[in-house]
Amino acid sequence: MKNRYIKHTHISENKFRQILRLFCADLTSTQIEEVTKINRNTINRILQLLRARILKLTEEESYFEAGEIEVDESYFGAKRVRGKRGRGAGGKTKVFGMKKRGDKVYTQIVNNCSAGELVPIIKKLAPSDSTIYSDEWKAYDGLVNAGYKKHYRVTHSEDVFANGRAHVNGIENFWGVAKNRLVKMRGITCKKFNLHLKETEWRFNHRYENIYKLLLTNLRNYPL
Repeated sequence: MKNRYIKHTHISENKFRQILRLFCADLTSTQIEEVTKINRNTINRILQLLRARILKLTEEESYFEAGEIEVDESYFGAKRVRGKRGRGAGGKTKVFGMKKRGDKVYTQIVNNCSAGELVPIIKKLAPSDSTIYSDEWKAYDGLVNAGYKKHYRVTHSEDVFANGRAHVNGIENFWGVAKNRLVKMRGITCKKFNLHLKETEWRFNHRYENIYKLLLTNLRNYPL
């Protein structure tokens, strides 16, 4: 049975479009299995392929145009090492994020939150004439020397969360959205975490668009 959207499958195009609609509605694989009556292994394989395609799309969309860009780090995962709290709490996955105000976000898993890790990401994605907003984390100390002459900070340690336009509320709002969404995806393995993270990023960036039509068009041109 030929399927224009996915190769090497025995399901019909109608069934595939149904799966895609349910995926775009953000149903879990268990819920999609219940609705479609299709084997869970088949559902999981298709969702894995869809997330891999979305990962590729996020890589193509990653670069920012100059503007007001917020940068921040966050930590994902329920595991905590006793005695370790706050920034870098043990067992957490470290994620760096950037958000252009009025536009999109970008996320990347990082090994640590040092200047040597974060500043190259900023330089790669954000033009030097951008206005950068951050908290007081020491990794951002060298942004002016890195070419970003407009760098403004907010001192969270002094309970200051906004000083005029100096705030990181946009990226922090995204962290909340991402964590709330990923909680329902119970049992995400470390190996698959990045796929789910980048899917969340892509959904957020296209939240005002019909993502079903976006994916269907892409898959028609470039089948899975």
